[in-house]
Formats: sequence, structure tokens, C-alpha cells
Amino acid sequence: MTTEIFPTLMIRDVHEADRPRERLIRQGAESLSNQELIAILLRTGTKQESVLHLANRVLTYFEQLHELKTATIEEMTAVKGIGEAKGVQLLAAIELGRRLAQQKTDGKFTVRSPKDAATFLMADMTSLKQENFVVLFMNVKNQVLHRQTIFIGSLNASIVHPREIFREAVKRSAASIICAHNHPSGNPSPSPEDIEVTKRLQEAGKIMGIELLDHVIIGDHQFISLKEKGYM
Repeated sequence: MTTEIFPTLMIRDVHEADRPRERLIRQGAESLSNQELIAILLRTGTKQESVLHLANRVLTYFEQLHELKTATIEEMTAVKGIGEAKGVQLLAAIELGRRLAQQKTDGKFTVRSPKDAATFLMADMTSLKQENFVVLFMNVKNQVLHRQTIFIGSLNASIVHPREIFREAVKRSAASIICAHNHPSGNPSPSPEDIEVTKRLQEAGKIMGIELLDHVIIGDHQFISLKEKGYM
């Protein structure tokens, strides 16, 4: 039985062990669906529908979860059943999550794997509407010294100049770099241009003595490492 088929099914009608708050306490927040997490934030539904169904309405309205990141109070309250108070609750939770993610990237983050690099960048890059080419400048311990957006727009070898990247690397006394860019389509599969840019930067890095450790492509909450794929 689902809330989508039976919108009037209330939380009190759900077995206690299956209620979102009880499941969070018992199994941890990571075990809950997006719908259940939003339902906890909303706290109550309306006279016509349960809080779970209302949470599903929010997810349906915004289509993709990452669109909540840039939602306004006007967009929130445009969802049937979401008044100003519930809209404010959701926006406050979203902003807190954004600040926590940003705080994580402010310290010296250590990259031990392609997944670490993707995790460091994913929150900010997965929902971008244009391609952003970003470079992480690393010390000898593979800690991030600096992060910089080098270019915004479609990627090609004639636009991404190695001199700009390695000039900054020298300035930062970087021992190595990791490059990354996003695909707004959501599909992180590398294009021929991505591979060409990677090889060009790798060769320049060998000359400069500053290793290109990886080129990570960010999609819709997924990524591809060109090093893991054998392009480096």
C-alpha cells in the first residue's frame, strides 16, 4: 500500500515500526527515502492527505532533488499543501545542508581516490546549468591547497590553456593537480574533447614537473574518472 495510491492514508494508519521518525531512530537517517526525510521536516500533512503524500508532491513538483537547492519561498508555497511555515522549514533545512557541505570543503581535504575528489566537488557541481572546468591544486600529501574555476562553457582543447592552470599551480606551490568538469546533461561519459584536453594537460604536467593525478567528470550525482577508465 502506498501513499500515492491512497493519498488519505495518514501516518497514524501506518504501523509504528514503519513510520519515518521511528525508522530514523531505529535504523539511521541514511536508511530513509527522500520522501520520508522531507515528510519528517514537514511534520504534518493536511486534512486531505498524509504528510508522506505531501512530501511526494514536493518531490514531483521539483522533478529532480537537486532543484530543491535553489528553490525560493515562492516556489515552495506554489506546491499545493505547502504554506509559508512549511516552506520556511524546508528552505532552512536545505540551507543548513548547503552550509555543512561548504564547511567540509573549506579545510585541507585529503584526496585518496577519484571518489574523494568527486565527493569534494559533487555538491556544488552536479546541478550547474553550464559546464565549469575546475582545478584542485594539491600539496605533496594530496591535500587540497586551493580550488579554482578556470573556465565556464563548452570544453575544448583550444580554450583550456595549460599555461593558465600551471601558472596557478606554480603560484600555489602545488605538487600535483586534479581537473574536473561537469556535464549539465547528467551523463558523465567523456567526449573526445574531454580526452584530448586531458592528454594535453598530462603532457604539460610532465614538462612542468606537476603531475595531473586525474580528470573527473561530474554528472547527475555520479562521476567518471578518466584515470580509472584508462585515458591517462
